[in-house]
Amino acid sequence: MIRKLIKKVIAKVTKPSASTPAVLPAARYGITPEHISPGARLVCETLHRHGHQAYVVGGAVRDLLLSRTPKDFDVATDAHPEQVRALFRRAHIIGRRFKIVHVYHGRETVEVTTFRGLLDPDRAPVDAHGRLLDDNVFGTHAEDAQRRDFTINALYYDPVAGVLHDFHHGVGDIEARTLRVIGDPEQRYREDPVRMLRAVRLAAKLDLLIDPAARAPIRRLAPLLENVPPARLFDEVVKILTSGHALACLERLREEGLHGGLLPVLDLVFDHPSGERFVRLALEDSDRRIREGKSASPAFSFAALLWPRVLEEWRRRQAQGEPVFPAMEAAMDTVLETQAESLAITRKLAGDIRELWMMQPRFERRAGKAPYRLIEQPRYRAGWDFLSLRAKAGEVPEELPRWWQRFAYGDEAERAALLREARSTGETPAKRKRRRRPRKAQSAVREMTEITPTPDAP
Repeated sequence: MIRKLIKKVIAKVTKPSASTPAVLPAARYGITPEHISPGARLVCETLHRHGHQAYVVGGAVRDLLLSRTPKDFDVATDAHPEQVRALFRRAHIIGRRFKIVHVYHGRETVEVTTFRGLLDPDRAPVDAHGRLLDDNVFGTHAEDAQRRDFTINALYYDPVAGVLHDFHHGVGDIEARTLRVIGDPEQRYREDPVRMLRAVRLAAKLDLLIDPAARAPIRRLAPLLENVPPARLFDEVVKILTSGHALACLERLREEGLHGGLLPVLDLVFDHPSGERFVRLALEDSDRRIREGKSASPAFSFAALLWPRVLEEWRRRQAQGEPVFPAMEAAMDTVLETQAESLAITRKLAGDIRELWMMQPRFERRAGKAPYRLIEQPRYRAGWDFLSLRAKAGEVPEELPRWWQRFAYGDEAERAALLREARSTGETPAKRKRRRRPRKAQSAVREMTEITPTPDAP
């Protein structure tokens, strides 16, 4: 008992302050320069040679400590953007709110950020809810660590010296599988409500426990997301859907009460068995592809999330007598316009989503030239994948995607047989009603040439 107490006292004495990091040998945690991308190593080495500090920072260091392969490698430095750009042949400055530098090394792009500084609380520009409106301030290494959101993201690796700089006990939190906010959680969430979404996304993705102090204010502060620009929310949702753990993230969002101003459609999805089954199948498939290193389209995931609402509206309009395709067009417009109130879905993404949805009624037409035209569509494969998920969810017969698979990859003889099979089941191409040409208006009086003029009386 006394020994444990002594250890706690020593830990408190030796724990680094916010301005003095713990400097740890990276090799002890299995991190060596070979784990860093060539571009990031080059950037750090070049900045060091010219007298600057430079560290691989954030998610890359966190992932390496968790034995994960980082998606990319960002660098933090005390050099200002203009100084960084001057040191590299292929580099340019981007950003208005806070300037950063993109350094290009082959096909790799390394994002280089100057240390950010702390704001004067009396002068910091905030809105009525405490959200920071401008934070374009440069600062010191310690201030940069203080500005980061979570302790596990405030880790800096120096590949030249081979050491880790840990200002906020991030290594210990990773070992404890805990997500902890730097500073007062409520204040940090008010400064940037998107941090609440990040907390849930990282906890679900990395299988971490959110620290009770960090979790407590989330449900109460969830309405603050309504004040975040839709474009920022859209970017965060794309990260969720492409994380490889989208289903777990969305379930956690709903559990924490964060989905209301973000994806209100989740209530419809998870409260209706048919919609829930389809969305779960779609997200599980997308997550699997991403974890296997395969490509996955955000458009496909968005289309799947919103499909139960589209399907409901489409069926409702058809029941009211609207034709199939106009009913689908109207249903798509209704759902996308409603969703645009909370998320700024880009025009290109919305176009891809519409294309996936619009293919679904076309799969019902298996006669005439329609099947040939459909399989020539550039996004046919994605549309077929969508149809297959609908079949697994019980929305359409499982025979339907099988028929299209055989038709798409069959020879001409097999295709002809499949078309005959479709005709035998009563599927004939819809006959278009021919418009009657309007009769030319007949003149009340025949042409004058047909009338014999009466000579004037003498």
